[in-house]
Amino acid sequence: MMTLVTPVQLIKGVGPRNAEALKKRGVETVEDVLYHLPFRYENRLDPKPLSALKAGEMASVIGEVRGSTVLRARSMPIFEMTVGQGTGTLKAMWFRGQYLQDKFKPGQMVALYGKLEPSRSSAGQFKMIQPQFEMLPGPDEPQDAVMLEVGRIVPVYESLGGTTAWGAKLGSRWMRQVVWRLLEDLAQGPELLDPLPRSMRKRLGLPSRLDALREAHFPPAGTSMADLQGFSTRAHARLIFEELFYLELGLELKRKRMRDRAGIAFVADERVRNAIKEVLPFRPTGAQKRVLGEIVEDMRRPQPMRRLLQGDVGSGKTIVAMEAALVAIENGYQAAMMAPTEILATQHYLSARKLLKRASREYKVTLLTGSLDDAEKRRARRRVASGEAELIIGTQALIQQKVDFANLGLVIVDEQHRFGVRQRFTLMKKDDNADPDVLVMTATPIPRTLALTIYGDLEVSVIDELPPGRTPVVTRRVSEERALEVWDFVRKQITLGRQAYVVYPVIEGSKDDQPELDFPQESSESASQQVSESASKAKKTAAKKSAKKSAKAEELFEKPSLRSAVEMFEELRYGPLHGLRLGLLHGRLSADDKEIVMAQFKRGDIDVLISTTVIEVGVDVPNASVMVIEHAERFGLSQMHQLRGRVGRGAAKSYCVLMTGARVSPEAEQRLDAMVSTDNGFELAELDLAQRGPGEFFGTKQAGLPDFRVANIVRDRRLLEIAKNEAADFAEVRLKDVSEEERGLVRQQLKQHWQRRYGLVEA
Repeated sequence: MMTLVTPVQLIKGVGPRNAEALKKRGVETVEDVLYHLPFRYENRLDPKPLSALKAGEMASVIGEVRGSTVLRARSMPIFEMTVGQGTGTLKAMWFRGQYLQDKFKPGQMVALYGKLEPSRSSAGQFKMIQPQFEMLPGPDEPQDAVMLEVGRIVPVYESLGGTTAWGAKLGSRWMRQVVWRLLEDLAQGPELLDPLPRSMRKRLGLPSRLDALREAHFPPAGTSMADLQGFSTRAHARLIFEELFYLELGLELKRKRMRDRAGIAFVADERVRNAIKEVLPFRPTGAQKRVLGEIVEDMRRPQPMRRLLQGDVGSGKTIVAMEAALVAIENGYQAAMMAPTEILATQHYLSARKLLKRASREYKVTLLTGSLDDAEKRRARRRVASGEAELIIGTQALIQQKVDFANLGLVIVDEQHRFGVRQRFTLMKKDDNADPDVLVMTATPIPRTLALTIYGDLEVSVIDELPPGRTPVVTRRVSEERALEVWDFVRKQITLGRQAYVVYPVIEGSKDDQPELDFPQESSESASQQVSESASKAKKTAAKKSAKKSAKAEELFEKPSLRSAVEMFEELRYGPLHGLRLGLLHGRLSADDKEIVMAQFKRGDIDVLISTTVIEVGVDVPNASVMVIEHAERFGLSQMHQLRGRVGRGAAKSYCVLMTGARVSPEAEQRLDAMVSTDNGFELAELDLAQRGPGEFFGTKQAGLPDFRVANIVRDRRLLEIAKNEAADFAEVRLKDVSEEERGLVRQQLKQHWQRRYGLVEA
């Protein structure tokens, strides 16, 4: 008897070899197979008579096998079958389908589904290439056989890898048969324990898990195709809610446990307030005051603070973080700040030293990064371990085992999304005493839906006001044809005493460095479309000849002259920007070389900095007034917004120029239009999330992002909000109202998903 925890290897038709292939896709149990839901559906209801067929449409046809043969066309065997209805006939063809010749017998009834194409050999007749098929029972056979391929709404699955015994992929047909058998077995066995309590299902009007799985895989006739394709049927809603509920319940229980743990109750008296006032270089904005008040209120509590500080570029988050660090230091504790790059860590270190010099007492600030020589690292670690270092700023070097803190009271994590969730917890656990307070900062505006999944265990503070003196950045979009005008504008800005950035998406113009073109790839929509890969040699030859005729046009279309930072540094230095002082900065430079270049740019020794996105976050040069982004169509919205934030940091009017290449996709057009029309980071972040999806929102796969099986936080925002509210209510009130059996099932489900599925810690 199959159960949800039965290993996938024991499913008929899988075996050890395929089990290994499935494991790589995260499919290890019967439950994992059932949660591999269809990604789309085909309406194969209402088989049509041959007289009603039209070329080009997808259709279901039921007919009698009249005959079959195996043809040989240029060494490729083609199985051809004739299906009839009365006097009408239809040809069905399968490339390399010789294995089917013993499957069909004359007189047998068969159901076909595929794309209709006009027959070249018989006028007025049709053929189907690679149709889906299903044998129908004869008049003397039992008539209750289940049809999975036609006569119903049919699920279509993404391939899981692996192959059947005869070499075919474990594709949709295989999945339909396996899932149907599994659902039948589970329905005949003991009642499945449902991970959602019965009272919750009843209150929210949700079906049982088994019913939801059955309807999601094999929708009943009459189900809306729009709801199916949008994953918004009641079955989908149940499965999505379940997944989001357990994520939010885990985060809620984690926050609840954190409130019960021993932290540090910092004092924020007159002495601490005076220490903060001494170092402030300007009057804080109302938003900065409000946010600092929220942080200090948390720090005064005896429970550990867990707070996310969001603020658009240039909003003054770092000053607030330094104020929080002073609260910890003035209470006799150490504060540590972890930055994602050495450039940013070094900048924080230099800025902190400059800021703290304004104080009447000396604060001991230590830098600890991977590029320091061994002797300097040892000295830095000794200062940290002895407590001599009060503010420690560094990179991931801070979480190495060799680094021991004397009395860590506050952890500040800058640009959290560039780390993983586990790294944040590693730094939090560096001290064996009471848990330190944690302040997570990000300049990338996080849409609420993403914040609820990645940072759902944190309280949130938002700085939504720019400091006085920050001028709005004028954003313009131009095509590459107007490049000379852009360089003339840059030159004029330099003569006014300003500086400029020019950013490129790649370091060098090699194939390996080039990002993928962000144009949607065509996906095969049906079996008949996949057949095009098996086209005849004659067609391939014709295609090659056609390609040769338009070689030059094709080359221009496929290779839109992607500029690289290294190549353009040379081209601009000896061309349009000749005579200006140019610098080059990219990720392959050593940490020392990066520091030298940035120091020169800050001092004004470099007029124009040619760079990759290494300057995306944290670099602060108030005199820079121009940001030119080359091949802007290749950047994500959040990335462009971060780059734009490098200018407009001084009093001078600042500009961001988005220069585009030869071809711009509709999605890129939308991004560029948004950049020109608004500088609201949260509006841009919502659009970026909707376009690129949560996995790529930050430009690379987010290490702390949960790996959902069914849910999609962009599509399922409404259910996410409901799940969060239900989880909070359940943790506080309703957990006590459910039976002990249901409570145990909730704990088991939570542990499984929190650790195995979501990859999070401290469940």
